[in-house]
Amino acid sequence: MIEGIIRDLEKQKLAILNALAALASVGGVPAPAPVTPASTASVETTGRRGKKRSAAVRRKMALAQKVRWARIHGEAATPAPVTKEAPKPKRQISPEGIKRIIAATKKRWRLKRAADQAALEQAEAKKAARKKSAPAKKVKKAAPGKKTAAVKTADNEVPF
Repeated sequence: MIEGIIRDLEKQKLAILNALAALASVGGVPAPAPVTPASTASVETTGRRGKKRSAAVRRKMALAQKVRWARIHGEAATPAPVTKEAPKPKRQISPEGIKRIIAATKKRWRLKRAADQAALEQAEAKKAARKKSAPAKKVKKAAPGKKTAAVKTADNEVPF
């Protein structure tokens, strides 16, 4: 674990020394010689990351870029020969097929309307059944908050 930390710090040290050397060369000041420790000499840094492209793909990209530059600069560009596939013929429905589709649609709507009508009739029958089972007279309840006078009888008297 400590060895890993030491290795990381040496990498940072090397990067700082290289940055100082670059700044010194820009400013015209003699720079100290960059030190390359033996432990960081094996570190490889490649500038390329991500997926690599095949040579064929790179050629296509180069050709496309040349065509774009030619178009921008107004030069007559000879585009690469493009081979297009013949378009598929547009499909058409036969008159018999159209008739079958129309018949199926009419049948579907006829069944839908019949189902809706049956549901409506069933709802009306339920409503009528509820009306028949309702009592003829409603029992009137006393209004809340009103107290009724109790009638004294011999049964409800309590002796003291």
